[in-house]
Amino acid sequence: MADWAVTHKLWEKWIANNLGTSGEPLKAALLINYDPAAPSRLTSCIAEQEGTNFKSVELRSFLNFIKQNNLQTELFYIGSSQYLVTSIHEHWFCARCINTSRPAGEGVIVMQIAAYLLVAMYEGSIGSATRAMVAVEQFVWQLSRRIH
Repeated sequence: MADWAVTHKLWEKWIANNLGTSGEPLKAALLINYDPAAPSRLTSCIAEQEGTNFKSVELRSFLNFIKQNNLQTELFYIGSSQYLVTSIHEHWFCARCINTSRPAGEGVIVMQIAAYLLVAMYEGSIGSATRAMVAVEQFVWQLSRRIH
């Protein structure tokens, strides 16, 4: 696992360039300590978050959804938002919020990076999802360089 100081520095720089209200690709992001191989007594916790104010207990059902790995058959919640998975890939998946009040919709990209889950939230449709994915890939690439 990457040194925490390096991870934090990368996170801060990435957030400054990719999260905001005016034209930035993301509206919120979470970095969750998550190691499925760790003993069950070790619970996942929020390592970093921006644009949200979740507590670890509020993410318990989401983390259970991840552990059960029923991506294709179940809905999941992050806070009060309910999501439906729309695309599944080897280490990541995309989902759309089905109870949003936003006209253009909302989505989330969830990617596992080493012992972390990166949760990137965006507003909008296909173009917004593409910009969000580019932002996620930038963080993953930077963090992966530090890990390996």
